[in-house]
This record gives sequence, C-alpha cells and structure tokens, in this order.
Amino acid sequence: MKQIKPISLYVHIPFCETKCPYCDFNTYSGIESLIPTYIDALEYEIRLWGSILPIGQEVKTVFVGGGTPSYLPEDKLISVMEAIRDTFSVDPSVEITMEANPGDFDSLKLESYLSEGINRISIGVQSFDDDLLKQLGRKHSSIEAQDAYQAASEAGFENISLDLMYGLPFQNIEHWEQTLDVALSLMPSHMSLYCLTLEGGTPMERQVRLGTIPTPDADLAADMYLRSLERMSSAGYRNYEISNWCLPGFESRHNIAYWENKSYLGVGPGAHSYLSGFRFNNLNSPRIYISKIDEHSTNLSEVKQYETMKNKIKSVPVVDNVEHIDKQMQMAETLMMGLRLDYGISLEEFNRSFHGYPSDFYGDTIAELEGLGLLIRSEKSLVLTAKGKRFGNQVFSRFFDIFE
Repeated sequence: MKQIKPISLYVHIPFCETKCPYCDFNTYSGIESLIPTYIDALEYEIRLWGSILPIGQEVKTVFVGGGTPSYLPEDKLISVMEAIRDTFSVDPSVEITMEANPGDFDSLKLESYLSEGINRISIGVQSFDDDLLKQLGRKHSSIEAQDAYQAASEAGFENISLDLMYGLPFQNIEHWEQTLDVALSLMPSHMSLYCLTLEGGTPMERQVRLGTIPTPDADLAADMYLRSLERMSSAGYRNYEISNWCLPGFESRHNIAYWENKSYLGVGPGAHSYLSGFRFNNLNSPRIYISKIDEHSTNLSEVKQYETMKNKIKSVPVVDNVEHIDKQMQMAETLMMGLRLDYGISLEEFNRSFHGYPSDFYGDTIAELEGLGLLIRSEKSLVLTAKGKRFGNQVFSRFFDIFE
C-alpha cells in the first residue's frame, strides 16, 4: 500500500479591522458582513479538498493566517477548526499556529483557542515604539502589545512568536535597540524580525515615492540586522532562518515545511499551494470566492475521480492559476528556500530528490559564491555564510540565472 505523504495546511482569513499602509497581503477592511458566508465557503473548500486528496490525508502543521484571524468571532474560528479535523487526519500533537493582533483577544478567547488545539500564537507587534506604531497604522500601543503577550502566556500558551519590523522610515538604531530590549525582556519562544519591503501600490510606497515620508536607509537596515544577530545570539536565540530566531525546540514547523520545499495546501482567497509538482493559487476576491463556491454543485460524497492531479486541482472552482514545476525549477527553488535555513542544503537529500548533487548542476555558480565568501560547501551540506545571509537575494538569484 502506497504511503500517503503528509502535507501542511494554510488557512487564509482575509479580514482586518484596518489595513496597514505597508501591507500588500490579500486582506480587506470594511467587509465584515461577509464573514458568515465566507466561513461557510471556506469550510466547503476544505471538505472539497478532503474528497480530492487521498482518504486519511495527514496534515502535519496548520497555520491560520491573514489578515487577522483573531478578528474573527470565536464561534467562526471554532467551526473552521472542526471542519479541518473532520476532513483530514490531524494528530493532537501537531503544531497549529494562529496569527493575532494585540487587543483582539482576552483570556476567554485564549482559553477557547487552546481548547481547539491551537498551540502556537503569532502576535503582530511590529514595534515597541508608540510613534512608529502610529506611522505603521497599528491600533495598539507598546504597553498593549506587552499586555497581549503576558495574557497569552498566562492563558497557557508556551509557544508564542512576536513579529517585529526594522528598516522603517523615521526609525533609527536607537529605536530598534529599544524594541529589541522590550522583546528580549519578555523572552518569547520565537521572534520573526522582518526588514520592511516597500511593495508597489501600498499607501506607504506611494508616500515614499511622493516624498512625504523619507526613503528607508538600506545601509541602516543592514546595521539593524547585524545588531539583531548579536543581541539575539547573546540572549540564547538560534537564528535558524534568515529572519527568524527561536529558543531551543521552538522553530516554526509550518514555515520549515515551506523552506524545505515540502507539500502544502492553501485554502481561502489568494492562498497558494504546492502539491505533486504543481503550484497553484486561489482567486483573490472574497466576494467572488464565495460566489464560486455557492455555484459549485458537486456532491462531495460523489466527487469525480479525475485521472490527473492537474485536473483534480482544476476541478476546485476557486483555483485561479495552475503551474507545473519542472525539475530545473524545483532544484532552483529547493536551493533558494533551503539556503535560508542555518543548516542549509543536505547534499544527500538533494541527490535523492534530483539524482545528482548541487555541484553537478550548478558547479561554476557554487564555486564562484564560495570564492566571494557567500557560501560554504562541506562534505554534507551547502550553507550560507554570515555575509551570505546579508546578501541572500543576490545569492538566490544566481540559481535562477539558468532560466534567462
């Protein structure tokens, strides 16, 4: 009997009370009236995938993101979690993460999350500087963010992650040091430290383009990253991925599945998936998503068994684009994602997957990156150097040059 490989599951919640000016995620404010019908549609998509994927499909991690999942009414989140467990094989010990904003939850909500098996909470703090929080469009203060962390800890969450941002307009090294001071005083099990990326079409990008706020200083952002490496290491955190730090044993298992290029399914508008060599995504609009689900008349107990995986994917009414990932692209993506991790690329695992070692396909590129001090090659692995982490995007792009 063929073994069913486990997958990771991403669940997209597109609702926000307000949308931050730097955000280009597929999220919306002012559409709360859609929540009841959206949850019905989301549960339908989950069950539809349960009828398409093998019976007993194991889910090894769940990540409920957005948007702001904690903005959902409590009963709606519970209903989604029940649909997941009714549809897939989810062991009680798997990592189930939910994103949350300070101010969206209280002790009763937190207890409910825990009772539903949500055992990891990722709190979007972004900064512990009140002026910068206002600039970022955040509704909470530094004190409220600290209170939110304490509430989650006291409720029984042992695995709490804080999201923080650096490289912001008006932010100096002292601001960043102060935010790190507060974060390290809390000692969360995990921290994600992201450099601001100005995405086209966002209000903040437009403000920078028009000169109403200053252009972020790339050199200063690099200094902030270096300071993060020093401070986090001294506090006992492992920089297991370029932008992520954890105390021992608290790596994000869900995100590691992405970085190791494993299979994952995304449900909800705009969610992305990677299954059986196909990458695909759902359409973006929550309203059209709901409409497409409403129009779908398939009886889930009598789903047609399509001959190919591509046709199975296309049978889902909210899937927008489907792309087959060939061997060359799989190799390049495996290198790009895996090199973000501190243990890098296992040469033997790469060989088992692609019937050849990285040097067999990218020998000249690897030798050049080694010579530039960006990459280290040992008998067992390929790993970015500290310098390589700072110039990661330039390193990763080299493995895609073959496609040009």
